[in-house]
Amino acid sequence: MFAVFKTGGKQYRVAAEDVLKVDKIKGEPGEIVEFGQVLAVGGDSVALGAPTVAGATVAAEVLDQGRGGKIIAFKKRRRKNSRRKRGHRQEFTLLRITEILTDGKKPSKTPPPRPKRASAPKPAETTDAAGGEEATEKPSTASAKAKGRAKGGAAKAKKPAA
Repeated sequence: MFAVFKTGGKQYRVAAEDVLKVDKIKGEPGEIVEFGQVLAVGGDSVALGAPTVAGATVAAEVLDQGRGGKIIAFKKRRRKNSRRKRGHRQEFTLLRITEILTDGKKPSKTPPPRPKRASAPKPAETTDAAGGEEATEKPSTASAKAKGRAKGGAAKAKKPAA
């Protein structure tokens, strides 16, 4: 099942468990928010709103409140010795869609429990076939030098202040 809802002057097509970034809305992390301006609900049959679907809501859990990257607005007027530089960081809210509800149902007040991820398996220790001891490899000096160059080379010695 999917839904198209509107918030912050934009429209989003979502399904359950989708994570999306929207313009900032009120809510603390872990809180459930609901959106009432649902424009379409789909699944087996599609219901289009005129302008919204009656009784349909989208419930979402607030994951994070944050700010995007800096956007620089630089204006220069040539030959006038005039320059202006402004920075801007747009605030956003990160959401996880929990439920798409129809027929006037209300969302649950608490977010559903998240399944725990299985941790990655640890690599098995390798043993040397001849001695039965752990095989350890030392990197060759050529590759060690290449890694040093990639990190910026050797540290330069500083002269003591007089």
